[in-house]
Amino acid sequence: MEGSIVHTRRHDIDWLRVIAIGLLLIYHISIGFQPWGGFIGFILSNETMESIWVPMSALNVWRIPLLFFVSGMGVCFAMRKRGWKALIKERALRILMPFLFGMAFIVPLHFLVWQYFYDIPFAYVTQPGHLWFLGNLFAYVLILSPFFYLMKKNEGGKVYQFLVKLFQNPLGLLMVMIPFVLEAIIVNPVSFETYAMTPHGFFIGLLAFFFGFSFMYAGNAFTDTVKKWKYLFLLVALGLYSYRLVELELVAPSYLLSIESNFWIFAVFGIAFTYLNKPSKLLSYLSQAVYPVYIIHMAFLYLGSLLIFPLDISTGLQFFLLIIFTGISCLLTYEFGIRRVRILRPFFGLPYLKKT
Repeated sequence: MEGSIVHTRRHDIDWLRVIAIGLLLIYHISIGFQPWGGFIGFILSNETMESIWVPMSALNVWRIPLLFFVSGMGVCFAMRKRGWKALIKERALRILMPFLFGMAFIVPLHFLVWQYFYDIPFAYVTQPGHLWFLGNLFAYVLILSPFFYLMKKNEGGKVYQFLVKLFQNPLGLLMVMIPFVLEAIIVNPVSFETYAMTPHGFFIGLLAFFFGFSFMYAGNAFTDTVKKWKYLFLLVALGLYSYRLVELELVAPSYLLSIESNFWIFAVFGIAFTYLNKPSKLLSYLSQAVYPVYIIHMAFLYLGSLLIFPLDISTGLQFFLLIIFTGISCLLTYEFGIRRVRILRPFFGLPYLKKT
């Protein structure tokens, strides 16, 4: 049926996933240069670079919600040829198994490095760490997939028609913001940017996951709207951020941050849909690598911090070297370990390759 469940590969969404994880790595690296980074368990450089927080503060209100939107879109694509049971099985293998494996074998690694760096006796209580995102995703699949399949069963029906009318109008996207604003008001998080293992992180992720699915379910309605109005959305996002930076000194109420977050995300989608929906060999490689890199990046970030922060070099050079070390280490581990060792692949969300 024209315009309903999408049946073509969306390279732009693949690029968004890759870019979002890349920004996540840079964001996590930046935390090691913030004076408050130690309070959330990061290894800190002796010298801070608080100026980095200016772009970080713009990125921080939309980087995680964007990933949840993209993940909801991914489920819409996954449902094209899968029934409910097949979807749950596939997501359990792709999300739940890496999540459980990571808690047992990956997350302890960076805790070990952190405790070694600060000369603290090693102790570890099983916890999601940075993999909390995967736990949330699997919960969303379980909660929302019955509704998604009901929507799929009634493609072209009243819900579909309503969503098309809603998304094809930029004012309709303002309506989409209302549940996010209500979440910010009702949950009232201490910090809007604290997503990991918080009620705020769970509910904003649930909303983003649902609307990400709905955007793709409605076919071209959302895509065409954000492509047409992308620069207006970007201008509004920049205006809200400038107001927050200049007038509020980056301390803004959560409902205002929620609005800014959505404008950033709509602008990012519009730009990506306009310019990035093209296949490439690089994208094919990175789209496979990005998930394992996300799973292992914290271990190499902490190892790099251990090696680089004691060096008598400028803070800017430390920052640059840590980006290079973390990125190259993750990609080499993926290329020569995870990607090639068949038994490892499923534990990092990759399909198991049978012998040929």
